[in-house]
Amino acid sequence: MAPSDAQLAELVRRVTAELAARAMRVAVAESCTGGWIAKLLTDLPGSSAWFGYGFVTYSDAAKHGLLGVSTETLALHGAVSTEVAEQMATGARLASAADMALAVSGIAGPGGGRPDKPVGTVCLAWAGPGVALTSTVAHFRGNREAVRRGSVAVALEGMLVRLSAS
Repeated sequence: MAPSDAQLAELVRRVTAELAARAMRVAVAESCTGGWIAKLLTDLPGSSAWFGYGFVTYSDAAKHGLLGVSTETLALHGAVSTEVAEQMATGARLASAADMALAVSGIAGPGGGRPDKPVGTVCLAWAGPGVALTSTVAHFRGNREAVRRGSVAVALEGMLVRLSAS
């Protein structure tokens, strides 16, 4: 089941409290979520204390031009891959001088899936000091909205885990 607005708001509250407590800033690089994570992080008053940059890099050209994702990586692995998500997170962090960055690239549907990467496949990555570059692949069921909501939740949950470990 896709997370509710209230569940997402609670996740954001927890993430931003951790960022504020550590005086850390975050940047996001989003593809299939289309800026949803940046929107949630900036819904709260005082968000300029923890948020500075959001990149919506829907196309391969944007991923390459704005975040420095290698054209070779895009050609070899495709935009929906942990390799690309990791380069997106690293590029967002470097371009923004943020303490932490997260990246999301996936297939929200209803079309675009393939047997090896069906609709609902989402690759996420996190980069930051004291936290190794990490990535994961998630698979969501449901319509486009459900895939995107699930992606936002997993991205924020992953950030919370990494902040708690730092």
